[in-house]
Amino acid sequence: MAQLMTIEQVADVLQVPVDTVYVWRAKKYGPQAIKVGKYLRWKPETVQAWIDAQEPGSNVTPIRRTA
Repeated sequence: MAQLMTIEQVADVLQVPVDTVYVWRAKKYGPQAIKVGKYLRWKPETVQAWIDAQEPGSNVTPIRRTA
């Protein structure tokens, strides 16, 4: 089992500020997080899939969030 990523790690991988990840989450954009108690965590494969889906001409379907 892969270790879950913190918001700091996700921001580092995406090369954006932590605040940007929070804003994206509020707008339902970006890789989908998992709530672990009061903490946000990300599966590395979810982050990578989201990155792959951002490439122009990508045929990777981004993960859609539900309400």
